[in-house]
Amino acid sequence: MESALRITSLHDAETDFRAPPQNLAAEQALLGAILQNNNVYNKVADFLRPEHFAESVHGRIFAAITRLIERGQLANAVTLKNQFDQDPALSERGGGQYLSRLQASVVTILNAADYGRTIHDLYLRRQLIEVGTDVVNEAYAHDVELTAAQQIEAAEQRLFTLATAGQAEGGFQPFTTAMTGAVRMAEAAFKRSGKTTGVATGFTDLDKLLGGLHPSDLIVLAGRPSMGKTALATNIGFNAARAFRPKADDPAKAEDGAVVGFFSLEMSSEQLATRILAEESGVPSHEIRQGKVSHEDFDKFVQASQRLASVPFFVDDTPALTIAGLRTRARRLKRTHNLGLVIVDYLQLIRGAGDGGGFENRVQEISEITRGLKALAKELDVPVLALSQLSRAVEQREDKRPMLSDLRESGSIEQDADVVMFVFREEYYLMRSPPTQRPEESQEKYNDRIEKHRQRCEEVYGLAEIHVAKQRHGPIGKVTLRFDGNTTKFDNYVSGDRLPDAF
Repeated sequence: MESALRITSLHDAETDFRAPPQNLAAEQALLGAILQNNNVYNKVADFLRPEHFAESVHGRIFAAITRLIERGQLANAVTLKNQFDQDPALSERGGGQYLSRLQASVVTILNAADYGRTIHDLYLRRQLIEVGTDVVNEAYAHDVELTAAQQIEAAEQRLFTLATAGQAEGGFQPFTTAMTGAVRMAEAAFKRSGKTTGVATGFTDLDKLLGGLHPSDLIVLAGRPSMGKTALATNIGFNAARAFRPKADDPAKAEDGAVVGFFSLEMSSEQLATRILAEESGVPSHEIRQGKVSHEDFDKFVQASQRLASVPFFVDDTPALTIAGLRTRARRLKRTHNLGLVIVDYLQLIRGAGDGGGFENRVQEISEITRGLKALAKELDVPVLALSQLSRAVEQREDKRPMLSDLRESGSIEQDADVVMFVFREEYYLMRSPPTQRPEESQEKYNDRIEKHRQRCEEVYGLAEIHVAKQRHGPIGKVTLRFDGNTTKFDNYVSGDRLPDAF
């Protein structure tokens, strides 16, 4: 044991003497090239920052060059001399004369972009060392308020931030590139039976109106409690997962359907699974929970579970998940299973950064959450379907159909969402508000109102309306679906005027 400790100590001592990775010659060559020809700056401006330089003085020189060039001024040893002549950090190197030496020592500017990439790569390596050291120290600290899982989540977040630092993607691209992508998307829609460019919801009329759930879109599905938001989102998610079919030539991409990640912040994974099994087997979910099932129904239940076992539908029921934690887990599922659709139930249960104490009010926190969900959709290039509650203002109106203004903290939700849909079931309100006889109302008029109420109940029984109130890519409109409350299942609705004469 003593010898092992001695070896460990020697190893630690050797580790302490290792210098952080850096290349001062590359830094000097790049700065000299920019000072000699300012056009070189444009080759590295997309990804290189002053903090990426190992030598802090070089970082400050690069920052000064950046300021002058962005003002449209010339940046060279002469224009920067006065700024650095009195700089104590440069005094050991000769003050402002150091800039002249940098500029004069340049042999070629052809490799300037490579020098910039080298500087950036070495910066990432230094940051990796720092992250690794912090992870080790935090693990040894054994902070009782910070669990190991939270430490892993924080480390993953730091690594992802590091991985995306300095990426040059997202700049201008030729219109022909964007046009090619649009043509490919249209071709994919033409080949699909549902004629959708995105992930099909499984509901014919809704897919016609939306064209499916489009990659990089944030879709908000809102409604009052008991309208069926979770049921509809579950149905959409499961329809997509069941239809998943990888491309023959590229299994990493979906020919149809999608791998689904369902963040259930309200219900447990078992409750969600019960709903799905009730939908698939036709056995009422409340009977399954209470154990009131016959042998025949239980056999249906088991057979349904066997059929659904291989469906790529993943559930995360972690309560009070932060937006950062949600992003981390979605990225992981994208990396491991090629995630194609994210569903969040529901938006108001997500926490903002930290413990939420950094926000002046709830509206600011919701704004950060919706921006985070939209950024996640664009980053992973998948649709994100987020459920949202509505304010009680709906209940105060005679017509209970929701509007955009009914969204809680509606400003940010309405602004960031690409699509906003409302689910509304008139049957729910009619069943809970039967007519009452008004003062001085005749019995005949009262009976007439009761009869009209009964007829309306029959007309809307088992029906649900999906109102698309906002859509960036297409028209708004209303879609009618069938809803079975016992199995919480939505289905396509065919009105009488669309049925063949034989029916």
